[in-house]
Amino acid sequence: MTNDTATYRAVQAVAPGQLELTTKPLREPPPGYVCIRVEACGVCHSDAATVAGMFPISWPRVPGHEVIGRIDALGEGVQGWTMGQRVGVGFLAGSCGYCSACRAGDLVHCQNQEYTGVEHDGGYAEVMVAKASGLVIVPDELASVAAAPLLCAGLTTFGALRNSPAKAGDLVAIVGIGGLGHLAIQYARYMGFEVAAIGLGIDKAELAKQLGAHHYIDNTTTDPGEVLKQLGAATLIVNTASTSSAAAPALAGTKPGGTLIALGVGDDNIEVSATDLIFRNLTASGSLTGLPATADGTLKFSVLTPVAAMIETMPLERAAEAYDRMMKGDARFRIVLTMGQ
Repeated sequence: MTNDTATYRAVQAVAPGQLELTTKPLREPPPGYVCIRVEACGVCHSDAATVAGMFPISWPRVPGHEVIGRIDALGEGVQGWTMGQRVGVGFLAGSCGYCSACRAGDLVHCQNQEYTGVEHDGGYAEVMVAKASGLVIVPDELASVAAAPLLCAGLTTFGALRNSPAKAGDLVAIVGIGGLGHLAIQYARYMGFEVAAIGLGIDKAELAKQLGAHHYIDNTTTDPGEVLKQLGAATLIVNTASTSSAAAPALAGTKPGGTLIALGVGDDNIEVSATDLIFRNLTASGSLTGLPATADGTLKFSVLTPVAAMIETMPLERAAEAYDRMMKGDARFRIVLTMGQ
């Protein structure tokens, strides 16, 4: 490794809801892995899987899956990556390449896929070890802080929109204007869609327009489905809200054959009637982040267009405060931890 220091700082979850700053020993990456000197790591709502113990966790565990840094050591057998190269690590930690899903080309649903910051330590740290098959290429034009949130919030929304059945010029409705939604609106606009943003309260209208929405629908005072019908009906509805049921009122405003894609995860359910599924041929689906190649495309798209996350930064040692602000909804809209390098 290029740094002579034998330890590094990290913030780890030691019990549900409890984060602590600690020091960990450096270790050489095993075969197929690399060691990364972290420069920036986004704080994401999915970090609750680790911090709140929503997933089975072996304590202690370092959260964080929006990681940008430089390769500091290469494990045996790693090819295609070089020392000092700036790379990214997202939620999916890297496919195995040999399970039935991988053999069918479905690397996202690899049966041996681990989740970064869940099964192994993530990016709330100065150093992390990552599987080479999950690495993302970071363009020189993107600063590390700017790139970090794009590896989860950006990738999730970009991939869902790019892979959807909607075509340029179609009306696309984005439900929620938060960490995911504020990026989804921008991506949708620059992909050539007519964009309707659906949010809570008239105070979100100006922000929605600044982000690129052609229309703003306040679902506290109007019926989103009726408004979408008046606009010509939506081909696609993307739910980015953490309340799953938030998308349901908009479904009446889709065209026959329209599609709902769920990205936000809540404790409630989205109600879709069998009548809509059968007689209106509606499709309801979800999208789990994306391939490393799609992440490459997400970052490149943000170089080619003005799409950018709205970010505030905090130092690593304030990770617990950053996580708390994010979970309370006080972040506008993404918080990125910096390592002070």
